[in-house]
Amino acid sequence: METEDNVIDELILDISGLINEYPKVLERRAAEIHASGKDPDLAQTLVKAADTMRDSGNLYLTWARHYASVAAGRTDATSNEDETEDFDV
Repeated sequence: METEDNVIDELILDISGLINEYPKVLERRAAEIHASGKDPDLAQTLVKAADTMRDSGNLYLTWARHYASVAAGRTDATSNEDETEDFDV
């Protein structure tokens, strides 16, 4: 059981890192597009997409952590942890 708990925790860390990085990449791409003057509408769309992905990623991780707690047998699977720090919110 402990091995599975470790796998779940490792996966959450991996997912967290990717979900955290993805909006940053979108914002960098938006900045490149904006700087080139090519398509300001696309740049703005990517900025909005980054915000949306940051918010939805936070929700996803909250649920993932909840279910990881449930899988580990912790019945008090609620957390007072503030995940907004994970996404620079």
